[in-house]
Amino acid sequence: MTQQQILVFAVLACAMALFLWGRWRHDVVALAALIACVLAGLVSPADAFSGFGHPAVITVACVLVLSRGLQTTGAVDALAQRLLPDDTGTTLGIASLTGLGALLSAFMNNVGAMALLMPVAVQLAGRHELPPGKVLMPLAFGTILGGMTTLIGTPPNMIVSGFRSGAGPGAFGMFDFTPVGLAVALLGVLFAALLGWRLVPTRPGSGASSFDTGTYLTEVRVVEDGKAVGKQLRELEQDLERTDAQIVGMVRNDFRVFAPNPGRRLRAGDVLVLEAEPEALAQALTGLGLSLDEPGDKEGEARQEDEDSDLEAGETQLQELVVMPYSGLVGRTAADIQMRARYGINLLAVSRQGHQSIRRLRFTAIRTGDLLLMQGAPEALAGFSSELGCVPLAARSIHIPDRNKALYASLSMGLAILVAALGWLPASVAFAAAVLAFVLFKVLSPGRVYESLDGSVIVLLGALFPVAAAMEQTGAADLLAQGLLQNLAQGQPVLALALILIVTMTLSDFMNNAATAAVMCPIALSSAGQLGVNPDSFLMAVAIGASCAFLTPIGHQNNTLILGPGGFRFGDYWRLGLPMELIVVGVSLPMLLLVWPL
Repeated sequence: MTQQQILVFAVLACAMALFLWGRWRHDVVALAALIACVLAGLVSPADAFSGFGHPAVITVACVLVLSRGLQTTGAVDALAQRLLPDDTGTTLGIASLTGLGALLSAFMNNVGAMALLMPVAVQLAGRHELPPGKVLMPLAFGTILGGMTTLIGTPPNMIVSGFRSGAGPGAFGMFDFTPVGLAVALLGVLFAALLGWRLVPTRPGSGASSFDTGTYLTEVRVVEDGKAVGKQLRELEQDLERTDAQIVGMVRNDFRVFAPNPGRRLRAGDVLVLEAEPEALAQALTGLGLSLDEPGDKEGEARQEDEDSDLEAGETQLQELVVMPYSGLVGRTAADIQMRARYGINLLAVSRQGHQSIRRLRFTAIRTGDLLLMQGAPEALAGFSSELGCVPLAARSIHIPDRNKALYASLSMGLAILVAALGWLPASVAFAAAVLAFVLFKVLSPGRVYESLDGSVIVLLGALFPVAAAMEQTGAADLLAQGLLQNLAQGQPVLALALILIVTMTLSDFMNNAATAAVMCPIALSSAGQLGVNPDSFLMAVAIGASCAFLTPIGHQNNTLILGPGGFRFGDYWRLGLPMELIVVGVSLPMLLLVWPL
């Protein structure tokens, strides 16, 4: 083993450990690996950022933009309304929804497809009196399966296509993935709809009615000559921070104000709606000159009274919002965003992996998949959701459908797919042209185009391509493949193909799927070369394995998104995920040998 190979393995081992640890974002880890390779002399400085111009990266970026356009114009909503029956049995309803998710994710970003159908899934679960997770998990798995069927369905497919192009034979076509991917997707969707949803653990959903924050919502009055008189609300909030209490409303002269102006000065007799734990409430009352206005003995009564007054006022509502991967909230806190001052809304609770917490709520960094319980006027909540990338788990009223724009979006997307499928233009150029059409036809404004780009995905892909190239150039990929073939496959091509598929699936359950594909493609190509067999079958095995992350909530973004709404725990996914992965292996291996013979 050469010194360069040792360095490559050291960088890869550190990167994979950090991917599995999950403390750092995937794009940060990938960029750190790239910089380490440059400093170690494994990648020349001139080639360090060559990956950002790779056709696969351009294609991924364009698909993200096109998916957003299809969402915002209402094009997909219209399709969903036509294809999803209103009055069906449980099995048919789950089958229809999961099948539609698979269909949409074949031609748009699968995270976007999941976001569109999540509210429908929650409504379907309520209609059939099922826990939301019983519908959400099959839908998440269906959107993952559908992404395998086309070139643009998921980033791993585009990465695999890019490696094939670099190896010489040229990139895969738009529907080269369809024969194997479609067979796997069809059987997977049928299994999830007929039997799989019954295997999903029964967990209470984390809806607004089930948020148990362990806090009181109660009204306190500013006492005459008390310390709070004359203070601005922001000053009082700073004092309340020490007791983990927060102000969620105010009443003055019998007029209720939600998300009041932080600069408003308090007067004697003002009533404040506080949310606090019992101990914090006692400290606030004694230390700030406040008194209980209408004391209630039970938390549920206090919350119900507050919600009833909201409905009577007709000005505010509670709504659950799921944080998307591209959300502007990720990594930020409510205090950073200034929700009340800028948007006139309150953050009441956060559900993370099915657990609710309000402890230091305003200073808790928000993560992808968190479920936020928000309070505010409907229009304020809709604007906040649209601007910062959240999905409401209720009837959606964020985007007003535009028939003309929906038509332009659908035609542009369809034409780009046709051009790429017929080979008239490379996929990256065809979809870039579709993005240009979106701007010219005003489907999306130029500003919205850039907002649609998920920077973390772009950085991840752009940084990993040079690292993967270093694996090939130093011979590290050949060394790994040789060890795999000699020690495990023992020179048997079919067994080697199965190992590549299973190892890729295992890594994808714990690593980002794009990162998994970038790491495994050089090993797959080297394995095929040493065995003297068709490399396409091995690359296709990587594409399938990288897309099939069903055992954990961290393997795929769609799995992460359903954690909060489904009330799931980390270990809940394998009950449906393990049978699903067995189906994938059992179906894809013979199909690979049939469609892409060795």
